[in-house]
Amino acid sequence: MKKSKPFLFCLFLLSILLSGAVFSQEKQVELKSPVIFKQKLAEATQLTNTIESTFNQEKSLSVLSEKILSKGKFYFKKKDMLRWEYTDPFKYLIILNNGKILIRDEEKENKFDARSNKVFEEINSILLGCVQGTLLNDEKKFQSSYFETSNIYLVKLRPRDPQLKNIFSEILIYFDKQDYSVSRLIMNEVSGDFTTIKFSGKKLNKPIPDEMFQVQ
Repeated sequence: MKKSKPFLFCLFLLSILLSGAVFSQEKQVELKSPVIFKQKLAEATQLTNTIESTFNQEKSLSVLSEKILSKGKFYFKKKDMLRWEYTDPFKYLIILNNGKILIRDEEKENKFDARSNKVFEEINSILLGCVQGTLLNDEKKFQSSYFETSNIYLVKLRPRDPQLKNIFSEILIYFDKQDYSVSRLIMNEVSGDFTTIKFSGKKLNKPIPDEMFQVQ
C-alpha cells in the first residue's frame, strides 16, 4: 500500500527530533517510588510556563557510515507550542502550535493540520507529551518503566499501540533531578536508525513572545 505524504512526513519529523541509543554509562537502578516521581514531575510542569534551550543532535542512519551532526535552539510555551530551530550546519525550522505544524526549509514552507490525520495527531501528542511529562500517563499506548542514576530520572516507554510498534521499539525520556525538566529525548526505531538530542543552557519561565510560534 502506498504511504500518504502526511504519514511519510510524520516518520521524517520523529526521526529528526527524537530517537536514539542509550546515553549514559552510569549505572541505572529501578525507581522504587514511581508514583512520587510522577507527582513531583506534575508539580514541576505545572509551574513551568516556558522553556528555552540550545540542543545538539547526532543522527545515525544504517545506510551511512558517518553520523549527521547538527545544533539549534528549542522553545516551548504553554499551551501546546513548540519551536525547533536548526541553525547549523543548515537552517531548518519546525513549529507546532495547537495542532498546526509549520516546516520551513530555506525558502520553502509547508503547513499541516495535525488533527486532519491520525498519525499527525499522534506525533503532536508524543512531542508535547515528552516535554510536559504527560506521556507517562498514557497507559493505553505505552508500557512504562522507571529508573534513576545519581542525577537523572529515566523513563522507558514501550509502545502498545500497533501502529507505533511498527515504527518505534522504545522511547526514553531523561529528566534532570534538579528541576524535572527534560535533559534528553531518545527514541529507538525498529529500523535500527537512531538520533540523540541533548539539551543544554535551559532557561525556564523566561518571556517568549507568541510570534515565535506563529504558523499562520
